[in-house]
Formats: sequence, C-alpha cells, structure tokens
Amino acid sequence: MSRYDVIEQLHAVVAQLEHELHGLQQQIMSLRLLAARVFELPDVAKGQEHEPLTQISVRQLTGQPALQRTLAHFNRLFMQHQSEKLSTKAAVRLPGAICMETSSTQSALLREQTETINQLKRRLEQLITVESGLPSEERFEFVHTHLHGLITLNAYRNIALIDSPDSVRFGWANKHIIKKVSLSEILEKLQKSLKAGRAVAPWSREQWAERVEDEIMLLKALPAGAVLKIKRPVKVQPIARVWHAEQQKQIQLACPSPLLVLCPDANSVPRLGELLNYDADKVVHRYKPDAQPLHLIIPRLHLYTDRLA
Repeated sequence: MSRYDVIEQLHAVVAQLEHELHGLQQQIMSLRLLAARVFELPDVAKGQEHEPLTQISVRQLTGQPALQRTLAHFNRLFMQHQSEKLSTKAAVRLPGAICMETSSTQSALLREQTETINQLKRRLEQLITVESGLPSEERFEFVHTHLHGLITLNAYRNIALIDSPDSVRFGWANKHIIKKVSLSEILEKLQKSLKAGRAVAPWSREQWAERVEDEIMLLKALPAGAVLKIKRPVKVQPIARVWHAEQQKQIQLACPSPLLVLCPDANSVPRLGELLNYDADKVVHRYKPDAQPLHLIIPRLHLYTDRLA
C-alpha cells in the first residue's frame, strides 16, 4: 500500500471510529444505569512518563458522575480533549465497571457496536505500526503530521463487554514482559538502526553508530545455541477479577478502561469491589520458583542471554 493510501485510510478509520463511539455513547445513555464505580488515577505530566511509580492515589466516582467520566474517557482520542500539560505518551487509565440493565436485543446491539469499534481500533493500529512501513522511532512524527494530536495509546485500547458476572473486584499487577527472540531477529533490528544513520542523544551520529556496532559484535560473539530473551518491566497497572459463580470461574483482565457490564435485571447487579491506593512498599509477592539465571547484555533493549560463554 502506498503512503498516500495509508494516510487516506487513517483519516477514514478515525472518522468512522469517532462516529461509532458517538453511537455507543448514545446507546449507553439510553439504558438504565444499575451501578457504576470508576477510579480516577493521577494525571501524568509531560516529561514524567518514565518516572517509577511507587505510590498511586485513587479517587473513586460512583453513579452518574462515574458514567459521564467513562463516556469522556472512551471518546478521548486527541490531546485537544485534555490539558496541554498532560503527557500524550502515557496511557490514561480509568479502571472500573459500568453496570447497565439490557434486554437481549439491547445486549446484541451493544456487542455489535463494541466489536465494530474494537475492529476499527485494531485496523488503526495495523495501519500505523505495519502498513505505514515506518520504524517505531518515525511513527510519532508521521501520525501527528496527518492526525494532529492523536493519542495512539488511547485510540488502540479495546472496550471490554462482560455478561452478568457475580462480582468484579479490582487490584494492581506489577510484572515483566518476557519474550524469547532469535539472534537473527535482533541482528536485523540493529542493522536497520545502523543503516538509518541517526544520532541518539547524548551521542553524535558517529558515536551512536559505534555503540550499535559494538552491540552487533557482542551478539555475534555469543556461544552457539545461546538463548536470547527480552525481559522488560511493565509499570504497575490496574486489573479486574471477574467472577462467575455458576461456572466457578474467575477471569483476570487488564482494566485500563471501565468494563461495560450487561445485566438482565436489577437483581443481577454484580458486587463491585474497590481499588485501593497503590504502595510499592506494601506489595507482598507470592512465592515463585527460582527462574533460570539470565545475563543482561544490551540494557537499552532489555536483552538477556542464558549464557555468555
């Protein structure tokens, strides 16, 4: 696909996404609200995106204020929708749940609406991250040239729909993303970086090229069969634990946005838990068996290996 076609589709997808979100908002507002509880988290100011989070204060909203905050959250696609002082590189999270009374027809319509919206979100991400053909470091400028102010972290985020659970409780997750990668995959990534000829502060273009060349030599010197893994820490994030008593089944979900909970009547409203303030010093880690020791070899890529020689 040509760059022109990608740009044209970007505008079309975002326009359709805004239209569908408006339709979803109208449908939600027409339904009987049975219960609502959302948790506002502190805003992230520009320049503070990478600051470690050791404490997070939570502000709870219930009822109509929670519903209105949810609808604004779903529609927050552009930085024009928020204060200029806030970061557009940090995800805006609003955990919680909105419980609505729905007939079978209304439930079917909501499912159709949310699936259409989520498909558009996936299409938008595909256009930007794959079909644009751009490396990650060039996408921000590309997106903001053609869709000024788009907050991709918000635009990509799916809307979750849950059928009449018995309870929804909230908590915090603090983990690492661990992904096994191949030597050829990482070498290709580094070669592309080298060919791009870019400077990365605080180094000059020549200094950065030397650093990348050193990383390539380091990888090529690893013993045959060495396992490579990317082990990247993920900032603490809110989660929801959804319990269905009849199935004796609990599902744990990331909860960056309120869950839309469908209830056949007022007697089927789930118990909604609270999200407590986060304090890293009070986190109790469950026992886990010792993992195989890994050696950090390229810190900027969070790249580890199981053996050096």
